[in-house]
Amino acid sequence: MWRSGLNSRSTTTAQALKEKKWDALVIGSGHNGLTAAAYLARGGLSVAVLERRHVIGGAAVTEEIIPGFKFSRCSYLQSLLRPSVIRELELKRHGLKLLKPTATTFTPCLDGRYLLLGHDDERNYLEISKFSKYDADAFPRYENQLYKFCKLMDFVLDSQAPETLHWDSSFTAWMRDKLEKSVFWAQCLRHVMALGQKDMVNFMDLLLSPTSKVLNKWFESDILKAVLAGDAIVGSMASIHTPGSGYVLLHHVMGETDGERNVWSHVEGGMGSVSTAISNAAIEAGASIMTNAEVSQLMIGNSGTIEGVLLADGTRVRSSVVLSNATPHRTFLGLVPRDALPEDFLRAIENSDYNSGTTKINVAVDKLPWFHCCGSNNTEAGPQHTATIHICSESMDNIGSACQDAQNGLPSKRPVMEMTIPSSLDKTISPPGKHVVSLFTQYTPYKPSDGSWENPTYREAYAKRCFSLIDEYAPGFSSSIIGYDMLTPPDLEREFGLTGGNIFHGATGLDSLFFMRPAKGWSGYRTPVRGLYLCGSGTHPGGGVMAAPGRNAARIALRDFKKHHS
Repeated sequence: MWRSGLNSRSTTTAQALKEKKWDALVIGSGHNGLTAAAYLARGGLSVAVLERRHVIGGAAVTEEIIPGFKFSRCSYLQSLLRPSVIRELELKRHGLKLLKPTATTFTPCLDGRYLLLGHDDERNYLEISKFSKYDADAFPRYENQLYKFCKLMDFVLDSQAPETLHWDSSFTAWMRDKLEKSVFWAQCLRHVMALGQKDMVNFMDLLLSPTSKVLNKWFESDILKAVLAGDAIVGSMASIHTPGSGYVLLHHVMGETDGERNVWSHVEGGMGSVSTAISNAAIEAGASIMTNAEVSQLMIGNSGTIEGVLLADGTRVRSSVVLSNATPHRTFLGLVPRDALPEDFLRAIENSDYNSGTTKINVAVDKLPWFHCCGSNNTEAGPQHTATIHICSESMDNIGSACQDAQNGLPSKRPVMEMTIPSSLDKTISPPGKHVVSLFTQYTPYKPSDGSWENPTYREAYAKRCFSLIDEYAPGFSSSIIGYDMLTPPDLEREFGLTGGNIFHGATGLDSLFFMRPAKGWSGYRTPVRGLYLCGSGTHPGGGVMAAPGRNAARIALRDFKKHHS
């Protein structure tokens, strides 16, 4: 799957790493790190990406854990990848192929009913009308209101946060900084004025309100509210009743595929194909990518400036510019000497929220799941199989109870699950007639009070609980399982470097976004260590396979480099 040159670091490569002083180093080959490397290399810099694991991609990775079955082990759908990155890096030319599902969401109910939503407004109206005529009328208005906010959100996502100027106190830099901030706020004001006061008030209401309050104002049927609420809880430990959780409802429309909003696509070859396409763009531009190259420490000179990195095998790699795609917690509390950072900054990083309730289970099955609510057992993939399938999610109470269990220290008795079956569209990831099933399950505490994720029996009990619950909707699912791969929060931390198992490199509440990400005063990708930048999801605009942090950070680092070397 990967380029042969990316899978191991030879002695010759190690020697080349040691002897050369690189213009820039990138720690971690997650999609943001690769994106940053691509933009830096296209800007003319010599760049080396250093990856701890044997494969590239970070959490956007495809791995063949069970022979013949290729799992998107962590991230599993594509929609948030910024169109600017796809266009500028020519990712389609580099192999990115998106597979659009024939339906968007499928929610089976235990009473034999179901809700299947897709791309046809008339069909959606009929589906929602099965539960509420009022909601069927309200749903297009709800989506249209969210669409109104998209231009403002696109602007924010693609912009660098107008942060306090660091490192350069010259008058020229000060004037340039003032001008750039003025341009940002002027453009921001233009987007706000385009919305108008009424829509801006509605936008603020969405940002500040609990998910449950937002949806209760719009809809009456429990199933539709629960389906939409699923967007707001992904990857967090937050309740649907938490103020500010309504912001994530924007993910319902923020993403797009080929210019079409609210389309979450599968990727041919799995999510690792996103990372491969970005790496191809980086390599074409001249970047070098080294796997099995774990960074153990940053080298910082007496003046407090970056001088390079020290690898776990003792290799010293020199550079005056380092971009870290690791989490802020891992970067500043694991790689940077404590005495190189201000105390108030360290306290902010130490107290960041990395809670996660996510366990990902990747399953190999010998047949497609059959949902009894759909009637006859057809062996061919239907629209429901290509959609995001919501299990144990037919009511707001189900979601609330699952979250409450975790807040009491226990894995949910009836976990909320997003099931996807990428092999329903992608024939390259499983043997003929067999399928790959992805289960994104919540909520599972990092340290459960009734056991340990290190205990194989405890782990198996949770997996079997999930499979048995699926059997209630799709009889025979458990008996179709060939094997599975399970990643609990500690597994996600240990294997993929996701602190606390948090898939977003930190919580995405309103207190952890924009100017506050990763810490107040440091949202502009620069850090207290001169020459060190953050380029991962722990920076603005946050998590998801978006690539915006990598693009933004690279542009800042490239500009600083050229100014310093002019």
